[in-house]
Amino acid sequence: MICSSCGATVADGTAFCGSCGRPIVGYNVGQAAPAAPAMAAAAPAYGAPVAAANSYAGFWLRVVAAIVDGIILGIPLGMIGFALIISAVPFIAHTQDPMAVVATILPRIFFLLVIYLVAMWLYWALMESSSWQATLGKKALGLRVTDLAGARPTFGRASGRFFAGRGIGCVPSIGGLYFLIDCIMAGFTEKKQALHDIIASCLVIRSA
Repeated sequence: MICSSCGATVADGTAFCGSCGRPIVGYNVGQAAPAAPAMAAAAPAYGAPVAAANSYAGFWLRVVAAIVDGIILGIPLGMIGFALIISAVPFIAHTQDPMAVVATILPRIFFLLVIYLVAMWLYWALMESSSWQATLGKKALGLRVTDLAGARPTFGRASGRFFAGRGIGCVPSIGGLYFLIDCIMAGFTEKKQALHDIIASCLVIRSA
């Protein structure tokens, strides 16, 4: 470009002449600078508080849920147990040998205990690792099980949670005391975690 006042050569887009200081003809001094591209969306502030939609499930809610689950499981398991005992009656009725009676009853009792343990494990682990994240008792009360990040627990984690609670609770001699301590902890820990929740890194959440 050529300055119309002094004839000096200036670079394109220059507003004023470098020699005489006069404005360059044809350049609009007041033109707006190109607008910066708009952001698609403002990023949320880091660490902004999020309103909690859930709260930790307390001791009594969990007790009621466990009672409901016990009734639901107790009906079919009770029928299986009754059928096993009845099946032993014909053998017992036709023998006077105490050892034969014991040999008839003990395998059925052992088999029944195995059925109970497997049924309870699969019930709790499969239900709590499902999309419900809850057994039928918990679902009825609006409770669900999560890991510490709030995600659905895996079947392995749900299984670990079961065996760390009801599983150890079935062990003779120490099981009853352990299960009592395990349950009481749910009423006193900060996040309402029982001992088996802490071991399996789980939470029991009540939906608001």
